[in-house]
Amino acid sequence: MITLNLQTAGGRTAFAPGERVEGTASWFSDEGVRSLDVRLFWYTDRGGAQDTGVVGSEVIEAPGSQGSRSFAFTLPQKPLSYSGRLFDIRWALELVALPSGEAARADLVVSPTGRPLEPPG
Repeated sequence: MITLNLQTAGGRTAFAPGERVEGTASWFSDEGVRSLDVRLFWYTDRGGAQDTGVVGSEVIEAPGSQGSRSFAFTLPQKPLSYSGRLFDIRWALELVALPSGEAARADLVVSPTGRPLEPPG
């Protein structure tokens, strides 16, 4: 069994472009975990097809059976979170245990308004 958790500083989920996303990754495992990968990425949701862009990744080698580690990523200026009629752009943090591939995810919004942008009218 592997238990993974991601927590942003202050529990924030909305960030402006260029801001730092800081937080803590924690884990407990009674299985062998070779490494953990904390990733910041965006992805598009188009009803099946998906594009993804990894903005940053921090690898934790030989993490042991339990522990925690802080992480920090600086957000780029683009793409912004978007909720449209044809597709969405979403942001997330992910903690992935290797080799099992088990993961924990924390959804984020990257926008000057704190909400996903929407198409006009």
